[in-house]
Amino acid sequence: MHPLWGILMIAVGLFMLICGLIKSDFIVYRLMTARSKLLWGENVHRFYQIVGAIVIVVGILAGLGIIW
Repeated sequence: MHPLWGILMIAVGLFMLICGLIKSDFIVYRLMTARSKLLWGENVHRFYQIVGAIVIVVGILAGLGIIW
């Protein structure tokens, strides 16, 4: 079960990282950034890049069974 959750977390992290890099117009990303823009302002894309990288690392650790 750990590899499944790890792969899922890595996929979500990649989504956030790539969308943050290209400042995507994908509807799901636009909904996420609309809420986050209230707090982060114009740095919202950088926020999602950093959070995406962190989620990828946690997903790798979870997939390997190191955490959880």
